[in-house]
Amino acid sequence: MRSLPVLTGVTALVCVLGWLQKRPCATAGFDFVKTTTRACYTDIYPLYYVRGLNDGKVPYFDSFAGDDITYVEYPALSGFFMQLVATLVRPFGVETRGMAFYNVTVLLLALLAIVTVLATAYVAGRKTLRVGLMVACSPALLLTAYINWDLLAVGLSALALAAWASKKPLLAGLLLGLAIAAKFYPLLFLGPLVLLCVRTGQWRAMGRMVAGTAIGWLVVNLPVMVFAWEGWLEFYSFSRSRGIDWGSIFFYLRDHGVPAANNTDDLNLLGTGTFLVLAIGIAILALAAPTRPRLPQLMFLVLVAFMLPNKVWSPQYVLWLLPLAVLARPRLPAFIVWQAGEVIYFFGIWWYLLAVHHRQPGADLSTTVSTLLHFDVPPGGIDDSVYFLALFARFVTVLLLALLVVLDILRPSGDAVRENGVDDPAGGILDGAPDVISLRTLRSRRAVAATP
Repeated sequence: MRSLPVLTGVTALVCVLGWLQKRPCATAGFDFVKTTTRACYTDIYPLYYVRGLNDGKVPYFDSFAGDDITYVEYPALSGFFMQLVATLVRPFGVETRGMAFYNVTVLLLALLAIVTVLATAYVAGRKTLRVGLMVACSPALLLTAYINWDLLAVGLSALALAAWASKKPLLAGLLLGLAIAAKFYPLLFLGPLVLLCVRTGQWRAMGRMVAGTAIGWLVVNLPVMVFAWEGWLEFYSFSRSRGIDWGSIFFYLRDHGVPAANNTDDLNLLGTGTFLVLAIGIAILALAAPTRPRLPQLMFLVLVAFMLPNKVWSPQYVLWLLPLAVLARPRLPAFIVWQAGEVIYFFGIWWYLLAVHHRQPGADLSTTVSTLLHFDVPPGGIDDSVYFLALFARFVTVLLLALLVVLDILRPSGDAVRENGVDDPAGGILDGAPDVISLRTLRSRRAVAATP
């Protein structure tokens, strides 16, 4: 790949800028008020202490004092990643160990960001440089790369897609299984892969991919399940019992009198039910579209369907969408609008949490705009109405991008990737494969059978 040096260099530069964006908070010891005021918050530094890593506690095997959470609440591979870095920084002094943990984690996440960009560019076909630069230069990567450990799952998912594009379904499955072991959301990608394999009759490849996924996930999870069941279960029990997160659309609905948003069981049912309805619609689209949808298009849509009605939508979740959004629709105008929505939300959430922390209303819209025009930030944060505008800026722009992808599927002639007779560069064995099972072929077979 001739663009490899350029993409590597640009991504590395953006990662350094992302590290510099967090420096004001790092020099202040990640004090909460300063991190929210300057919008440079990270989970990495405080969780080193809160989750007992500074005391030598091993994720899942050792508990720590807590009200609702007593074990590390991340999937197993993320916990192993945290433990690896905690082990690497043990030679540092006690007073500097926390910052060393943060900086080493940042370095490893930056390497994963480079892997993500290169793997995404690899599967982009003729648009390698364009796609790679769109991911590498995105404000989302710069601002959110080091909030949490999400780039571990993002990088593994990108590698899994690259392996699939290289017609290596078993390897793709193994990498996907590891990605699921790092974060739950890559499990959703099995749906599009299975649907498109069914449509093209690629049964053997589908079986190898599914088997590889199971193996990859079990290799990481089985030892923890056997020897630290209670700790392993923490992620799943916490996810089920967790209430509404600030970024969820249900946070707005609860504030505006929707009863289901006040009960966790009703909330889980409503969110899961909405996702299942959307997923069924995507499955119908996958089998009914006049031309088989490209794999990244369906992967992007199913992830959006999961995120829109979810009770948790943290700022860094934009990293989940970023590679797939660019592969699904590598056009700049809609991408820029979406990124603008994400940037608005990024700053909105921190300034809103600042107001919550101070237990004061915060600045209204006119005051917020006036303050920003004077190149300053609202010293006491923003009020509910401004935050809800930021929330909808992200929600609506993601929804609009998904609708544009649906239109591209229904009208393949408008798909930027399928120009000049290209089919699906990321599809691997699906690329150029004829339909075997689709709603159109089933109707044709019934028509032939009915002909006397």
